[in-house]
Amino acid sequence: MEDQFRTEIGDLGEFGLIDHLTKNNETVQAGTILSVGDDAAVIDQFGRQLVVSSDMLIEGVHFDLMYTPLKHLGYKAVAVNLSDICAMFATPTHITVNIGISNRFSVEALSEFYDGVYAACAKYNVDLVGGDTSTSLKGFIISITAIGEVVPGKFVTRSGAQENDLICVSGDLGGAYLGLQLLEREKKIYMEHQGVQPDLQNQGYLLGKILKPEPRVDIVEWLQDNNITPTAMIDISDGLSSELLHICNKSEVGCILYEAKIPVSEEAKLLGMQFNIPTVTCALSGGEDYELLFTIKQEDYEKVARNSNITVIGYITPIEQGANMLTPSGKIHKLIAQGWNAFG
Repeated sequence: MEDQFRTEIGDLGEFGLIDHLTKNNETVQAGTILSVGDDAAVIDQFGRQLVVSSDMLIEGVHFDLMYTPLKHLGYKAVAVNLSDICAMFATPTHITVNIGISNRFSVEALSEFYDGVYAACAKYNVDLVGGDTSTSLKGFIISITAIGEVVPGKFVTRSGAQENDLICVSGDLGGAYLGLQLLEREKKIYMEHQGVQPDLQNQGYLLGKILKPEPRVDIVEWLQDNNITPTAMIDISDGLSSELLHICNKSEVGCILYEAKIPVSEEAKLLGMQFNIPTVTCALSGGEDYELLFTIKQEDYEKVARNSNITVIGYITPIEQGANMLTPSGKIHKLIAQGWNAFG
């Protein structure tokens, strides 16, 4: 179908392509003075501090176009970057989008990708203010820079956790990893038996976790509205164990993580049983959940307990006690980082 309406990128040229992809770009932030179309964007932050993060997604490493719709990919590419801004206790405001593309992509395909980018921008009130396009000899390369703002001195790092702080996590964990296993299984079946339709019935929640994650802007807003400032925070992209160890290492503390308290959805439990994979393993090492992991003072517990989207899963200990997990049977295991390693 696409071949009937395919426009070659070369027919437009680089600047024609940029004009085509950004012709419907609308800005909503009052601080956006100059958006796309010049050598740089101009942003007025009105006395607030700027938070900047950048992330890359590479075809064959971070996504597979065989089962990732381009619109979902555009949305996810924005979402995972906004998640980093949330992890600094900041509000995302702007992004730039850089892509490397080969001639196997048509203008229509890239328009579909940008539809997803714009959908994420619209949902989270973020302005697209610039970027670049380049030729890629192999695969689709995406690099996004996200910008946010925070009240001066109110940003939260990974290094502020203190002894007796409570460890909290938003949402549920392990679902993205199981969604990925489901897609990989169906891809393998399809490759071995061409024409077989994928069996993805009733798996919308877990597929959404991997294909269309949502940054937890809502959690940051709720914490701010309730005057709760985390002592340390990180988003879960590489698995709970890896991220919790980052906080412990940067804060020079230890921890006790309660295995029984780790939140897992019913959908994940059922699919985990089907794949014979313990859901706690998916939560600890799976990654790509993009939930927020943070520590709070004990006096904030009663406030946090009122939010059903936040679960207290442990507490911070002195560094000499190490980072450990307590099982339901009372056994203590050393916490080990077994999540995603970009160069592993």
